[in-house]
Amino acid sequence: MTGMPAAAWIAISLALIAGFGEVCRRLLRNPRGDVETGVFWHLSRAYAVLVHHLRVAGREHVPPGRLVGPLIVVANHASGVDPVLVQAACEFEIRWLMSQDMRLPAAEAFWQWSGVIFVGEGTAGSAGTREALRHLKRGGVLGIFPEGGIERPARMIKPFLPGVGYIVKRSGAPVLPFVLTGVPEVEPAWNALRTPSHSRVAVQPRIDYARTGLDAEGIVADLRRRFMEWTGWPANDEGAPAEEPPKPMPFPRAETRLRRAGA
Repeated sequence: MTGMPAAAWIAISLALIAGFGEVCRRLLRNPRGDVETGVFWHLSRAYAVLVHHLRVAGREHVPPGRLVGPLIVVANHASGVDPVLVQAACEFEIRWLMSQDMRLPAAEAFWQWSGVIFVGEGTAGSAGTREALRHLKRGGVLGIFPEGGIERPARMIKPFLPGVGYIVKRSGAPVLPFVLTGVPEVEPAWNALRTPSHSRVAVQPRIDYARTGLDAEGIVADLRRRFMEWTGWPANDEGAPAEEPPKPMPFPRAETRLRRAGA
């Protein structure tokens, strides 16, 4: 080693510098553009692929880049891992709405870092709702599970919360629907994070409700009808179990796989 030519040392040094630069470049390719978020984001995408074998269809409907708002992402809520899977399919950051009664004190540092917006009872009078509207006005992306809770019995669509229609109507932001299937249907909900699955996300075309003339109630009804059509699942208006399990939603050939965390 001591007899190694100076040119060789220079070449090794340059290779190490270039390698370090490439790692940093990849880490900075994340929704916030900082190293801390980059580490978490790339690990989350790797987790989605390795543990949940995530496949995404309709990637052409997902706007590229980090600045794509105002935009409202809506998804059916089938398990506790749903936010991770939806975020893994996007290059932009999603700030999720979450019910105040799900605000575990032990996870407060994570809630603050991830920018979760907590909402209480009511719609227009909620401080969380006002923050959600401000976030959209600033050009952000808001994530909502319109059912307000996890689908139980599984593979049935619960009623959508009226506040969803209020936010869509008041903000005028387009809606980007995500349909989740094949996720872990386990209890309690947080066990889904450690339960392997073959999860599927189907991204639907954006909906511009500002051009439809629908009021808030009409938006809620239309969105729920669409999710029932996309999934083939029945309505769960009374919490009664389905007479027979619905067939899995067919997936198009255009489905693509996130092959690596940085893909």
